[in-house]
Amino acid sequence: MQKKEIKCIAVLTSGGDAPGMNAAIRAVTRAALANNVKVFGINYGFQGMIENDFFELHYEDIGGIIGLGGTILKTARCKEFMTYEGREKAYQNLKEKNIDGVVVIGGDGSFKGAAQFSSEFNIPFIGIPGTIDNDINGTDYTIGFDTALNTVVQAVDKIKDTARSHGRIFFVESMGREAGLLALASGLACGAEVILIPEVLEQEEALDRFIHKDLINKKTSGIIMVAEGYKTGGALKIAERVKAQHPDIEARVTILGHIQRGGNPTAQDRITATRMGVAAINSLLAGKENLMIGLKDRAIVEVSFGLAEKAYRPINQEFVDIQEVLTRD
Repeated sequence: MQKKEIKCIAVLTSGGDAPGMNAAIRAVTRAALANNVKVFGINYGFQGMIENDFFELHYEDIGGIIGLGGTILKTARCKEFMTYEGREKAYQNLKEKNIDGVVVIGGDGSFKGAAQFSSEFNIPFIGIPGTIDNDINGTDYTIGFDTALNTVVQAVDKIKDTARSHGRIFFVESMGREAGLLALASGLACGAEVILIPEVLEQEEALDRFIHKDLINKKTSGIIMVAEGYKTGGALKIAERVKAQHPDIEARVTILGHIQRGGNPTAQDRITATRMGVAAINSLLAGKENLMIGLKDRAIVEVSFGLAEKAYRPINQEFVDIQEVLTRD
């Protein structure tokens, strides 16, 4: 197939927001403009593609956004894009503006939608992984993870002060509906006594061992990190069970919630987003399509959308083993 000349692209953000998305938008826009490629931003992801919510991006539009949290393009999840009729509307809008390729910043669900759209309408898509969960296969890193990790660590460090002062156990819940890396990494960084994540089943036994050791040794405080998607329930449910079994234990629950998605991106997220944004434009200009820009051993890699699925991303076993060693009796 003859390589399609790229003269005009669109960029969008889709799914949950993540710190560093704006840095990626900036890099995509500047790299495209540097190659004399026209750029349209699409508000509200695939929903905006269907509703024709496009606007042209110029250098001045993305000045000063590298350090902003969230996404200037807004984001949404779109059920209509799951239908052929919805995708056809989106295609007509792209065609009307002579858009030759699209960069989508988001997670594996966004990439699945992009791959299906591209197969139906022959428009190349390049993906940039943006999710605080860092749970996409084919890349060591997703934009937003480092910022979210630092947010959790800063919050838990403050909670530990209160835990020590009052002699309490705190159950701290992080985001991670299906992936526990954020809870695992932050738990290691904070010195949590127990870390409960969906990928490891026997961790509640570790919690029971800690509780009994706590009672015997009169340890008066501790941090239990819980991923929101832990299989027997989140932090609140687990804390209620512990308090029912051990009413003499002072236990509290903190659900960190959406503060983990916000805030100014760290230097690592800004640099990674910038590298991936430039690489996305280079891939489009080289005639490539339907792949995600990833990071492996600190080097930029290209991964097919078919492989970039979080269902196949294993948990970091080294982190699990370290936690087991550090909390062993």
